Amino acid sequence: MGGNFAMDVVVERTGDGRYVASLDHGWDLVHAPQGGVVASFGLRAASAEVVDSGQTLRTCTTIFAGQVTAGDLEVTTEVLRRGRSATQVMATVRNRGKDSGTTTAAVFGSPRKGPSFVDVVAPSVSPPMQCPSYRDEPPPGVQRIDPRPFWTRVEGRAALGHAPWETYEPTGSDVATWLRFDEAPVAADGALDPLGVVTLADRMPGSVGERLGHDGDPWFAPSVDLTVHLFAPVRTTWLLAHDRARWAGGGWASAETTLWDETGNAVAYATQMMIFTGLRG
Repeated sequence: MGGNFAMDVVVERTGDGRYVASLDHGWDLVHAPQGGVVASFGLRAASAEVVDSGQTLRTCTTIFAGQVTAGDLEVTTEVLRRGRSATQVMATVRNRGKDSGTTTAAVFGSPRKGPSFVDVVAPSVSPPMQCPSYRDEPPPGVQRIDPRPFWTRVEGRAALGHAPWETYEPTGSDVATWLRFDEAPVAADGALDPLGVVTLADRMPGSVGERLGHDGDPWFAPSVDLTVHLFAPVRTTWLLAHDRARWAGGGWASAETTLWDETGNAVAYATQMMIFTGLRG
């Protein structure tokens, strides 16, 4: 449906640790760009500062201090430490001329010797094409809502949880969603761009909605922070995101997600703190 992550999330170096970029409204989610996409601009610049090509993105933590909107962007980076097996970089994305924006601390590292295990289990769900798509027509009598621009570039298929129009007694926050880019940003080695994985990790408020039920006034919960741990390269078209909200109170909520490929391999884990705001229209 349009929009190419690989072509859209690019930066141009203008000086020592400084870059410029452009973000279009096609990645908007509600009234601002999706946070994972904004963070990806900083990570794109941060990766350009890493000299060792054997060091790949391992973990990143993003603080959304100031709103970044579609338009011209400035990205500043600082290498905190450059090591033989790991490099730490700070990157801040701002709209041109603004004082605050989105700041990400990222760690890039090479493989090392150590233990290997996975102590988490994927939920038992149907394959993606057997799950209802966010793009399907709603049931008769349910008003169709035009999708946010972000969801015209990323397809979601509900694998676990309840649809907004369903009436149910909330008992938990577990939801699972199959996700894929319409035009997947695949690298030369055949793996999905890690920044695409970061982007797909930043969509956890649905777990809060599952726990609360879908009645009452509409709300929006933008990210205050986002931490993503990358486990392994993604080599399948679809990713399964299993989300859970651990806590909510005082207008804030905490959630987590584990991301799996189509073969059942755990590929990433993320946590998010979000803040609630009313949504009208």
